[in-house]
Amino acid sequence: MSHPLIDRSDDLRTLRDDGYAVGISGANLVVEDIPYVTATGTVRRDGVIVAPIVIGGDVVGAPDTHVVFFAGEMPHTRDGQPVASFGASPHAQQITPTRTTSFQFSAKPTSGQYESHTRKIRTYASYICSHATALEPDATPLTRRVVPPDDDTSPFCYLDTASARAEINMITAKLAVERVAIVGTGGTGSYVLDLVAKTPVNEIHIFDGDVFSSHNAFRAPGAASIEELRAQPYKVDYLRGRYSVLHKRIVAHPQYIDATNVGSLRGMGFVFLCIDANPAKRFIVQSLEDFGITFIDVGMGLFETNATIGGILRVTTSQADNRVTARANMSLDGSAATDLYERNIQVADLNMLNATLAVQKWKKLMGFYQDTARERHLLYTVRSNLVTTDIDHESD
Repeated sequence: MSHPLIDRSDDLRTLRDDGYAVGISGANLVVEDIPYVTATGTVRRDGVIVAPIVIGGDVVGAPDTHVVFFAGEMPHTRDGQPVASFGASPHAQQITPTRTTSFQFSAKPTSGQYESHTRKIRTYASYICSHATALEPDATPLTRRVVPPDDDTSPFCYLDTASARAEINMITAKLAVERVAIVGTGGTGSYVLDLVAKTPVNEIHIFDGDVFSSHNAFRAPGAASIEELRAQPYKVDYLRGRYSVLHKRIVAHPQYIDATNVGSLRGMGFVFLCIDANPAKRFIVQSLEDFGITFIDVGMGLFETNATIGGILRVTTSQADNRVTARANMSLDGSAATDLYERNIQVADLNMLNATLAVQKWKKLMGFYQDTARERHLLYTVRSNLVTTDIDHESD
């Protein structure tokens, strides 16, 4: 077995052909079976070198850092001294749920950067393994063992290298909800999709029975061509096409939610409710409450005053213990006829902000962001940039 990233890279294939046990874990190059000498003079053969990789689509680029990480004990020389050929420092980092590194090594070449992963791994392996080989001649990193690829469980079409480089893989994994639904993919809902599609949610279900028209193009992420607008696709089909190049499992439902299909929401781990107030909304809210689903409802009210636009954005979180309060803060029965947003005013920046505030709150609920206030109702006022919440101070 192999890995497509290794197969496409002359550099990584060279390492594999050398005999190194090379694999890919997340967005890291992993070289297993590294023999090393412990502080007690014992030779171990289970060290692991982990090196971040830079990926352009499905091609691995040259190293952009000279450091590597190491899983195992601190490597020593045959004389019992810590290996001094690289600057070793303790550095605990959880790469996957089953792999944690213990040290960071820094052996910077005279050129300032390694031109290839092959040279980089060979250099570090030489520093570490030569002492083990001196004690046990058959202790070699060139085991030619085939490392099986990770299970293809990622919802992404290509690797999330940013999380690996920032060393937050396990924090990002908190967002790996099985199913998230976005009900309504207009201005705000489409930006919610834009943000959620960049998280490891396994499936993203989008619901909307409307077609994608010109006014939608001015309040959605990206840019639609005139040919796409002429085709009049459903909003959800258009957005799925846009974002399926990034996220594999976006499920489009070209329909409004009503009594006949509300059961589609029953199995969701979380729901973003991004629809205008209308007679069906109260029924949807009641159903989500009955299903025991935590959801966020967003809203926007705009008005004209003195030839300027004012208004308020709202993000309301509904959980099992605040259903009555949350419902009281939602707009359920219809917006005022004077609300400019109901007349398709184009304010993509406010749509994006409303979506950002909602997704940020969801990430707090998932434990990704710190959340000391734990507010569940937020209002943003346009004219003053004022954010008010139902909690006006941080909890102890």
